[in-house]
Amino acid sequence: MPTLPSLSGRLPRRRALQALAAALCAPAPFAWAQDGYPSKPITLIVPQAAGGANDAIARVVAQRLSEQMGQSVVVDNRPGAGGTLATAATARAKHDGYTLLLTADSAHVIGPALYRNPGFDPVKDFEPVAPVATAGYVLVAHPSFPANDIAGLIALAKARPGEYAIASAGNGTLNHLIGEMLQKAAGIRLQHVPYKGSAAAATDVAGGQVPLSVQSLPSCIAFIKAGKLKVLGVVNSRPVAALPGVPTIGQTLPGFGQSPWYALFAPAGTPAPIVARLQAEVARALEQKDVVDKLAGVGCEPFKGTSAQLGALVQAELPQWARVVKETGATVD
Repeated sequence: MPTLPSLSGRLPRRRALQALAAALCAPAPFAWAQDGYPSKPITLIVPQAAGGANDAIARVVAQRLSEQMGQSVVVDNRPGAGGTLATAATARAKHDGYTLLLTADSAHVIGPALYRNPGFDPVKDFEPVAPVATAGYVLVAHPSFPANDIAGLIALAKARPGEYAIASAGNGTLNHLIGEMLQKAAGIRLQHVPYKGSAAAATDVAGGQVPLSVQSLPSCIAFIKAGKLKVLGVVNSRPVAALPGVPTIGQTLPGFGQSPWYALFAPAGTPAPIVARLQAEVARALEQKDVVDKLAGVGCEPFKGTSAQLGALVQAELPQWARVVKETGATVD
């Protein structure tokens, strides 16, 4: 799981007192916004296609937030350009708390390094609300694929460079980049085949059209349970509960491992009381057993934290992923 940065000691006492004074003197409209919010349905934009991890997480959380807040929370899938199109559109939306973004780290902290002009600034254009969940990711293959683990795949790929194809959810998506990282770490070359979404890629691997794919568990766990896909290794830095006994890729390639995260953001300028209300509602939702169980059922788990910690996480990961993109030579074609 990603580690949320500690914020202890980062805000001097004087600045803390100034911030408190400012909050106490906030104009009346902010207080009204907090007391009356929400008074109409909320749109939760998901910048990836239906059937993937972000979509699965968003629907679990949206249902719970609807129940808690007494207003509909509607999931709006807007895939395209690795999530950057919908992210940019959300950045331009009204900052009134009724248009929110539930996004993957790939779109928010990796996209800006992959695209020359992603259309948004992940720091300046958004108010971080709260981390939401992490997802299990796996390298899967069609059952007929001759290798059964990472070591076997490496041996095959080195014997036949560029012959084996690996499907992704599209150029610039997280599973595309993880596939590039795997190739670099293993010293192999695979043929990238981009799809329009994780579900479509998983379906074609299960159908035998493409032999390999990096997938989130929500996208492929049904195929795995049905025996239509086999897992060669877990992408995460530690084993995932949904696949007991399945080794991580890092056990074969030391140092390899990613724990993709998903989080809630609001357009910059959204009133602080609304952000605070949303953060509190997410925290409350992630404590509910039904939410935890539903996330676990698709290979995900709660990722708890504050808006300040999420903001610090974004700031920390932007340069890290920029370095990864440069080192792997990943492109969006």
